[in-house]
Amino acid sequence: MLSKPLPLLTPARLCLLLTLPLLSLALVSLQAQDSLVVGLQALFEAPERSSERLLLHYAWWPRLSMALLAGGGLALAGVLMQQVLRNPLAAPTTLGVASGANLALMAATLMAPWLLMPGREWVALAGGGLAMGLVFLLAWRRGLAPVVVVLAGLVVNLYVSALSMVLLLFHQEELKGLLIWGAGSLSQNGWDSVAYLWPRLAISALLAWLLLRPLAILELNDASARSLGVSLKHLRLAGLGVAVFITGCVVSVVGVIGFIGLAAPNIVRLAGARRLGQRLVWATLLGALLLATTDLLLQHFTNSLPTLIPTGATTAALGAPLLLWLIPRLHLQGDQPPGTAHTIGHRHFAPRRLATGIALALAIIALMALFAGQGADGWYWLSSQQWSVMEWRLPRLLAAAGSGVMLAIAGTLIQRVTANPMASPEVLGISGGSAIALIGAIFLLPSPGNLTLVAAGTLGALVSLALLILVNRRSGFLPERLLLTGVAITALFDAVRSIVLAGGDPRGQQVIAWLSGSTYYVDLQSAMIVTVAAIVLALATHPFARWLDILPLGAATSRALGIGVERSRLALLALVALLTACATLVVGPLSFVGLLAPHMARLLGFSRARMHLLGAALIGALLMVLADWLGRQLLFPQEIPAGLVASLLGGAYFMWGLRRL
Repeated sequence: MLSKPLPLLTPARLCLLLTLPLLSLALVSLQAQDSLVVGLQALFEAPERSSERLLLHYAWWPRLSMALLAGGGLALAGVLMQQVLRNPLAAPTTLGVASGANLALMAATLMAPWLLMPGREWVALAGGGLAMGLVFLLAWRRGLAPVVVVLAGLVVNLYVSALSMVLLLFHQEELKGLLIWGAGSLSQNGWDSVAYLWPRLAISALLAWLLLRPLAILELNDASARSLGVSLKHLRLAGLGVAVFITGCVVSVVGVIGFIGLAAPNIVRLAGARRLGQRLVWATLLGALLLATTDLLLQHFTNSLPTLIPTGATTAALGAPLLLWLIPRLHLQGDQPPGTAHTIGHRHFAPRRLATGIALALAIIALMALFAGQGADGWYWLSSQQWSVMEWRLPRLLAAAGSGVMLAIAGTLIQRVTANPMASPEVLGISGGSAIALIGAIFLLPSPGNLTLVAAGTLGALVSLALLILVNRRSGFLPERLLLTGVAITALFDAVRSIVLAGGDPRGQQVIAWLSGSTYYVDLQSAMIVTVAAIVLALATHPFARWLDILPLGAATSRALGIGVERSRLALLALVALLTACATLVVGPLSFVGLLAPHMARLLGFSRARMHLLGAALIGALLMVLADWLGRQLLFPQEIPAGLVASLLGGAYFMWGLRRL
């Protein structure tokens, strides 16, 4: 992604603009607690009598220092990942390090609390390191190729997050404290964490600077880099290794603060920092200022807020509008044909026969979901005397299949239009906008009914779509700009979700169940609507097959073949939004199906657009129906939501498929 510097905004001016409010907030905070002179003295020595000065020395100053270190470290890791993976959507959470650390802490808290005695940062670092090792294992045979590393990181992150959500569903009270940590908490009670983090970040920054010249070669294509005698596999391993180490250290101390690593590198690139060395310096500085300013602003208003708001969630909520404001000012060369985005997998010699086999498997699984299950006396096959059970099994089956079809088709459309394997309906922000509106309705309206929730979710999806069109209309809906816009919208959703879960409200349990993809609350009427919508929208994609075959070749080729690029992208974007919104309203933001189903179809051999859509739709329905049935049986009488089971099933297959490449 290439950028043209903004005429009135340079990285230096941008950092200066953030430095001024940071200093102002710091001065106001110090004056409120004692005085500026006393506050500066408290930085260097610990007074024995004054409680205010003790708080300054052991809490306020360490927290400010930690914010600067963590923000700078995450931004530095983001620059390295985006450079190595050649993808503006890469971030420190791409390789699953943050989710791996979170899962390790949850598991240790529940099963082995004694592991936390030496310090939870070691448990978190071990979990993040294991997740990183799994990503490298999956991508090693392909020489750590960027597209394979990105896909492996996404699926590992998905898999680990699903396991974490399962633990959270069944142990919400025991893990309530980790919800705050998981949303990013900078609270400190001494200088120990700062002393732990700063030397590790200093060593990492030195290593990044030593890798500066070799990593700059990655801006060339693979063939040109190899002609210079560069070992791409080892260079990528070194760059990603440094980025992952930084992320693991930061996450182990302050929790998950994911937006800084995405926003800071992209913002300084938009502001004109083109060279890698410039981005390393300015992104690190901007990340530190962004996180520290956000944290001081949050502390300033803490007493007037009704609930505890984690810093990580606030950073996303404030940083996302900033990124949305800068995106229209970005000049991209995004119409180049994709390099390797669609080279994974092979072409099956008989795709129709393969689709027929998947359809038969779907029918068998559907029959099992309807007629087989567990009861008080164990497993049984439904008889005529138990026909009433069908009243709640059939709606769940239809809802699962319909939502799986719609999200799989939406994922296939957006991955082909953008030629980006990281694209999914969630990345577009449509499901995130719908989820924000639904969560707002649940918490702000007294006893909202189903019709009210449907209206709120539809409104949220439409607002997200309007924002996408407004930001991207002038650019002709360039893929990179479109995805960055979606990521910014999704960051707002993540912030709302983190704030809701960290607040401890009892309604959070319902939100968790919905977010994880539960079909438990679906009635027959809603299920029929989802089924009809899935059929109609699936048929509506048929006329777009030619566009989907040609658009990945680039804008110039598409125009030469008579396709209006802007018009076609807008039409496909609207269809993706409609597909995602319809599925999200019923079973929550199950966007992992939109990520996994298209790739699984391609791994099986569906290559042409029409067959790719059909294969992905069948796989999406099969994955969701099987997941819903297994979720009811595995821990009977308790249930695991279909969304979590689907991510575990699809993730396992996807990792197996990547390993075989």
